[in-house]
Amino acid sequence: MAFNMRKNLLTFALLGIFALAIIPQNVMSQNVASIVTPGFFDGIKNQAPPGCAGKGFYTRDGFLKAASSFPKFGSGSAVESKREIAAFFAHVTHETGYLCYTEEIDKSNAYCNTTNTQYPCVAGKKYYGRGPMQLTWNYNYGACGKDIGFDGLNAPETVSNDPAVSFKAALWFWMTNVHSVMNQGFGATIQKINGALECGGKQPDKVNARIGHYTDYCKQFGVDPGQNQSC
Repeated sequence: MAFNMRKNLLTFALLGIFALAIIPQNVMSQNVASIVTPGFFDGIKNQAPPGCAGKGFYTRDGFLKAASSFPKFGSGSAVESKREIAAFFAHVTHETGYLCYTEEIDKSNAYCNTTNTQYPCVAGKKYYGRGPMQLTWNYNYGACGKDIGFDGLNAPETVSNDPAVSFKAALWFWMTNVHSVMNQGFGATIQKINGALECGGKQPDKVNARIGHYTDYCKQFGVDPGQNQSC
């Protein structure tokens, strides 16, 4: 009887550990979905002019499905979660013109870094900005494709053609390059995304536009935007 009791206790303990292991991702998904409501998402998209390619391409469901692949996105305390989601959508809003554009307007630059031998450019392909975060450069397309499952070098257009890939690529870039600096303030996220061209007084209008979106979304979420918003 004592053996059976110990066996039952061990079983319950293992079940408890298993339950704890799966709770965080479920909580994250529900948390992100509760913050990125249909009203919030459509409130961004509805500001884009009629006829935009993104209006029928970007969807809240597509975003939530992509977010489920990145359980650490929007994790942490309630404040941290809301700030990160606000920051992500602030940059998405700026990069896509309120979810209007699926591709960069100026397609003249191939964004091919010939010194990167790990992800070499494919002849005839251009790696200009595509998707919610305007993924750019051959090395980003190559690494992103490898991680989330598409041929980024041979078919970079997948990011602007396939809704299932588009938000996933944006979140891949965010989690790979930006997520880790959220605790430094919104300004650090600008630095990571386009700091070389915008920060340090180079393009203050664009920096202020990003900050404006961020503070607006923080206000909608009922959270203080925090310090160090500029770069």
